[in-house]
Amino acid sequence: MNRKVYILEDRGLLYINGDEAKEFLQNIVTNNIENVSEDRTCFSVLLTPQGKYLYDFIIIKHKSGFLLDCEKEIIDDLYKKLNLYKLRSKVEILNLSNEFVVASLSKEKFLEIENSKDKEGSTIKFREDPIFLDPRSKELGARLIINLEKLYLSLKKLGLEVSEVHEYYNHSYHLGIPQIDTKYLQDKIFGIECNFEELNGIDFKKGCYVGQENTARIKLKDKLNKRLFAIKVLEGQINSEEITFKNKNIGKLLINNKYPFALLKLENKKFDFDIDLKCGDAKIKALKPYWF
Repeated sequence: MNRKVYILEDRGLLYINGDEAKEFLQNIVTNNIENVSEDRTCFSVLLTPQGKYLYDFIIIKHKSGFLLDCEKEIIDDLYKKLNLYKLRSKVEILNLSNEFVVASLSKEKFLEIENSKDKEGSTIKFREDPIFLDPRSKELGARLIINLEKLYLSLKKLGLEVSEVHEYYNHSYHLGIPQIDTKYLQDKIFGIECNFEELNGIDFKKGCYVGQENTARIKLKDKLNKRLFAIKVLEGQINSEEITFKNKNIGKLLINNKYPFALLKLENKKFDFDIDLKCGDAKIKALKPYWF
């Protein structure tokens, strides 16, 4: 396992640079940019003003600005959205997806590298490139952000062998962390329902950001009664979004691909992961994430 590396070609990278880059991000995203440094990376989210999910990304300090590691499929939309918020700010936004690539390696391998720490978001440099323990969960391993031209030499120096990327995404799915087709969550689910607090993506102590009011209200008034869970198809075909238990609607399928996710209702903060649910003609089960 230690020697495996996954080239995440469906990740893209934006670079936010300029005199007001930190202030710009701090005003709109859910996490505290003050905590992002050469040795600390964070996970964050951009919400609608109502607190609904729009985009999630990892924020890495890079030179005088910040890299945003996000799903490549949504990168053009995210680029446009950030430019809308930019207004007259002294900020430059570049899409570096054609020059840089994201690779994922094991936590064990990361901890073999000098100066690494066993803590989510712990960041070091390897041949001048940032390499960090995933800020969402250490169980996702570490990520290397690297120029495409340097990739294979660095992997060789680290003693890594490229493996099938579906192994990585399957692992992420079983941890309850969606990374593919996140566009299907947009505007359909509150950010806090995506478990972003548990995945270190929301700082409730920082000042204002887009969607903060509703996010804080759901948290403070204890109104979190739905959550996003990975689901497993036990038999049959999914041909509906509605999820039922004993003919009662308890949720909705939001991501329907190889790694499906659904928004499910909680009963008194709890969920029975042993029960079989129905989704169209399929019998399904919700997968319990490690943190629940």
